[in-house]
Amino acid sequence: MTTAPIHGSAGAADARLVVLVSGSGSNLQALLDACADPAYGARVVAVGADRNGTFGAERAAKAGVPAFVHRVKDYPTRDAWDEALTRTVASYAPDLIVSAGFLKLCGPRFLGAFPGRYINTHNSLLPAFPGMNGPGEALAAGVKLAGATLFICDSGVDTGPIVAQCAVPVEDDDTVETLTERIKEAERAQLVTAVGRMVRDGWKVEDRRVRLG
Repeated sequence: MTTAPIHGSAGAADARLVVLVSGSGSNLQALLDACADPAYGARVVAVGADRNGTFGAERAAKAGVPAFVHRVKDYPTRDAWDEALTRTVASYAPDLIVSAGFLKLCGPRFLGAFPGRYINTHNSLLPAFPGMNGPGEALAAGVKLAGATLFICDSGVDTGPIVAQCAVPVEDDDTVETLTERIKEAERAQLVTAVGRMVRDGWKVEDRRVRLG
């Protein structure tokens, strides 16, 4: 059995979160709102993006949180981008890094620097429907339950150990847009709840199983 170290500790206050975004940052906003409550046990110390002009960066500025941008095209190689991203994120000494709609796969340098501490949320019940079109593939497959998955990132595409999942019923008249929106609502709530538990109670990974507390 492979066991990862326990991260966090019960009762720990002000765990440091770095949040990575590529777009509007609605999940980021949900975390910023949650962190406004001292009992939540965490604060967002930095927001990173892979492109200029994201609304997520605007949300960070409004909240007084520093933001940074690392665009892949500004680096000679993907590995150089990964090294720069790793260095910047590490400078904020994060306890947990949250991919909140970050549309870039981080490389081995980044994953190696933050083992068990980089989480991502996906709009399907993994391992079903990984990739960019989870709700559309769920509709096409005719499933009755879709949902969202929070997981610890590894080197694969949506393949890491699962932290939490929530189910969203598929209605007969659903479109990709309506199903996606309902999944987003459930996804935000799950993200806030799970991150709160992780930072307050700690977590560990045993083989493929993530245990909170």
